[in-house]
Amino acid sequence: MFEDKVKKVANEITQMLLLKNASYGNSALDPVRVFSKADSIEQLYVRIDDKLSRIARGSAFGNEDIINDLIGYLFLLKIKMEEKEK
Repeated sequence: MFEDKVKKVANEITQMLLLKNASYGNSALDPVRVFSKADSIEQLYVRIDDKLSRIARGSAFGNEDIINDLIGYLFLLKIKMEEKEK
């Protein structure tokens, strides 16, 4: 059923984001900014560009799931843009 498939994929992305946030901290939405002074949205654009480049070139790194990573970054971008609107 379509609804179940959507929920399954959305849950997988949610779990991945929560796991990465536990491992890396909130680095995508609240970066430390050691070198780059770009805002969080611009940094997310760079990460998304990097994933799109890997898809276009067919060059994944190790066992990286580029599609899930891209979807995850798009989720994070949406969250950050909604925070900015408030």
